[in-house]
Order: sequence, then structure tokens, then C-alpha cells
Amino acid sequence: MELSCDIAAWALVAALALIACLTFSDYGLGWDDYTHSQYGQLLLDYYASGLSDRRALSFVNLYMYGGGFDMLAALAAKALPFDLFETRRLTGAAIGLIGLVITWRVARRLGGPLSGLIALALLATTPLFYGHMFINAKDAPFAVAMVLLLLGLVRALEGYPRPGVATIIIVGLGLGFALGTRIMGGVTALYMIAPLALVIGHDIRERGVTPAATSFGAFLLRLLPGALIGYAVMAIVWPWSIAEPFNPIRAIGYFSHFFEKPWMEMFDGRPVSVPDMPRSYLPTYLRLKLPEILILLGGAGFVGAMVAQFRGDIPAQRRAAILLVGMAVAIPIAIAVATRPAMYNGIRHFIFILPPLCVLGGLAGGFLLRRLAERSRLAASAAGVAVLAGLSVPAYAMVALHPYQYAHFNVISGGTRAADKAYMLDYWGLSFKQAADELLGVLDEQGNQIPEGRRWIIAICGPHPPAEVELGDDFLTTWNTRGADFALMLGEFYCAELKAPELVRIERDGVVFARVYDLRGRNIRELFTTPPVQ
Repeated sequence: MELSCDIAAWALVAALALIACLTFSDYGLGWDDYTHSQYGQLLLDYYASGLSDRRALSFVNLYMYGGGFDMLAALAAKALPFDLFETRRLTGAAIGLIGLVITWRVARRLGGPLSGLIALALLATTPLFYGHMFINAKDAPFAVAMVLLLLGLVRALEGYPRPGVATIIIVGLGLGFALGTRIMGGVTALYMIAPLALVIGHDIRERGVTPAATSFGAFLLRLLPGALIGYAVMAIVWPWSIAEPFNPIRAIGYFSHFFEKPWMEMFDGRPVSVPDMPRSYLPTYLRLKLPEILILLGGAGFVGAMVAQFRGDIPAQRRAAILLVGMAVAIPIAIAVATRPAMYNGIRHFIFILPPLCVLGGLAGGFLLRRLAERSRLAASAAGVAVLAGLSVPAYAMVALHPYQYAHFNVISGGTRAADKAYMLDYWGLSFKQAADELLGVLDEQGNQIPEGRRWIIAICGPHPPAEVELGDDFLTTWNTRGADFALMLGEFYCAELKAPELVRIERDGVVFARVYDLRGRNIRELFTTPPVQ
């Protein structure tokens, strides 16, 4: 059984890798993609110049983030036979696959091969994670770094008070990549409070205060080299963080308040300014966007992790490791609800809670199937079929939405079609790639020639850099409809539906993601619309 589960897990990883290789070029540019690609090249220039070219250390606000992904993609683009943005898609897929494997290893370590396989399958069929791993230069790599750190800390708690050398290295790498991607990786310290209190309390009861204090001190000393490794990794992927001693503190201060001019996003059927999103924002999106099977098993796994803390038959170190996984899900949600920060772009900033949630789901699913198998093979088989059916629902939706998996809403919400008027779907404008490709095809089929002495002019409602990259040098993008030949419009609430011939429509599940209008010879005054606040 154990060997079969491991074989199935590796087969699933191999299948996902093959799918990624066949489809990575389908994904368009995100809103920030172009700027991130520039940041990656500036970081390479910084190192190539012997640290004298310091443009990367003041580039827009991206110097406040690490650029490990951007550097890796820029390096890969010099070696691979794809263009820069296709290489970024492929690099993202590779990092996402690493995150899937790490998630499997965490669940397998805590619950056995069956739990590991279920956790892997849950994360692989979570459209929010799968879609973002191709397109997101910050949040998806951060999620992978955080689950790597989680693996290291799980191993450290299991080996308390003397974690091994491999564990220390994993902790260091995870810490460095997490902090070096987003400074909020430091929230992991909060995850460790309750698990450490558990093992220290158990140690005090078993051996007394002085031996327990000695063990805790030895634990911290053993992890010190990991902290040094983490600092070194952070310095490499985020050089601004060490340019001055207090720069990481400055980054915390920068991100502690909303740093951009506020804009409106659609939430629950009405436009809301992003700093004013309600406390229900994150719980609502989790309820509506996560697959039902993950909500069910992940919730059961969290309850099970709490119940396990009262089981004396489980060693304290193992209970602490399980508790850590629960905290990795609960604490970020609790902080977001309590502090109500500015929230936008769906829940892309919280992708990092998905791997530990899937670990909890894997633990719950593995426990359930093993218990049922002890009583009735038929009942266990039926439950296994139910789990497979639950996984097939989001898997089918991912195929139907491709390559816009990140826009998925679950069956509970009524699906993507029901969510269209109430929430943001293609907030990063990925559909501009397909819309631009189809516009070029239409113009070619119709034999339209570029106007003599000038370029095509296309008015854009949505992100301009992705459209510019996809359309090429024959097009000039503008926000103004006056004199424009075409209009490229996202299907979001702030883009108007124009009274003009429609040349291209990008649609999934009955939802329009983007349109291209023919404006030649027409007087269209406005690209944008603001619906009334209810």
C-alpha cells in the first residue's frame, strides 16, 4: 500500500510536469509581469557589475521585495529557446511543482504515504494555486518558500531538542527564500509559539524546569547555523535587505500601511475601495474559491490537529509538528481578519496558506480511509471513490477554464458565471494574450494593412504592458478612444461595453474575459464605467 501510494504520487507529479511543459506558453502576462522582468535583469546587472550597478536597489517599489524568481527567470531566458515571458511561465511552473513535492513530503512525514498522496492531489487540483504558479512572480514562489520552511520546522520539532544537519539546512533555505521573497515570511515565528510551548511544557512535566530550559537552549543553538544560512540566502535574492542594517525593518514599516493610491474592486456585488474591504473578505473568498473537497478535508484536518493535542498516545514532538501545520493556516487568517489590511486581487496574497491546508486535508483523508479500512474494505473503497469524485470537480473546472484557472469559483458559489458580476475574475488581464493573438489573426484574415505612415492605435481598458508585448510594434496603445482603431477591453466591471462591432470575444463558462472592438469610423467617448454603489 505504501509503495503504491508513493508510485501514484510520483506519477501525478510526472503528469503535472508534462502538462506544464505542454501548456506553459498558453498563459499571458500578469499586470506586474513586465516590471518584474525588468527587476530581474537589473539584479543580474547588479551582480555582473561587481555590485556597482545599484539601479535594482531603488527600482520602483520592487526593491522592497526579493527578486529570486525574477533573477532565475532572467538567467533561464538566456539559456532556453523561449522568449523571456514564456520562460517566466515555465520557471513558475517548475517552482510550483517543487512546492507540490514539498507539500507531499510534509504530509507524508506526518501521516504516511496515503496522506501524502491525498495532500498532493488536493493542491494539484486547487485552481488558485495551479493557476498562479504559472503567472505570479511573488505570491506563488513565496508559497513554495513557506512550505519549504514548514518542512524544516516540522522536522526540527520532531527532532527536538537536537535537529539534524539536513533539517538545519532546510530551515535555513526556507527561511532565506521566504524572507527574501516577502518580508512577511517572518510571521512564521508566530506559528512556532504554541508548538514550542507544547514541547517545553511536556519537557518540564517530565524532567523539570532546569533540564527543559537546557534542552530549549540547545535547540536554539542547533538552529543558529540555519539562521545564518537564511541570512545569506536572503542577502543573495534580496540584496537591498542588507544594503543597510535596518532595511528589513523599513520594509516591514512600508508594508504595514497601504502604499498605493486606493482603487475600487468588486466585492460581493459592489465596488469597494481596497483599504476598506470588510473583515469578511478573506473568509468569503476562501469559502467561494477553494474546492469543496479541500474545504471539507482541510477543515476536518484542522479540527483533527487540535484534537490530537489531547491524545497522550502521540509523542509531544509529533503533536507539536501537527499543531505547527494548523497554525500555518489559522494565524494568517486570524491576523487578516483582526487587522483588516488593504486587500485586493482576490486572495493571491494568501496562496501561501494553501500548502499547509492541503497537508491538513491529506492527514484527515488518510486517517479517514485507514479507519474505514479497519472496519470495512467496502466502506473504505466507497470513501476513496468519493474523494476521487471530489477531486474531479475542480480538475474538470481547471480544464474548462484553461488558462485562466486562477479565476475559478467553486460550485458552492454558483461557479465562475455566478461570480462574474459580484467579484473580480481576470483581475490581472491574462486574457489579453489570447485576445491579442486573435485580433492579429482577424486582421490577417481580412487582409487589413497597417495605415500608411502610422501604427494601429488601440485603446486599452486594462493593463497596457501585456497588450504591448502581445500585439507587437505595429500597435500603439492608449487610454484615449479618440482616433483609436480598436479597443481592447477586459470583462471587468470598470470596462464599458462599447456600441461598436466586436471583432474578438474571449469567453469561458459563459463569462466574457476580454473583447476587442472595431472603432474605425466611430465616435466612442469613454472606455471606463463605474457601476453605482448599492
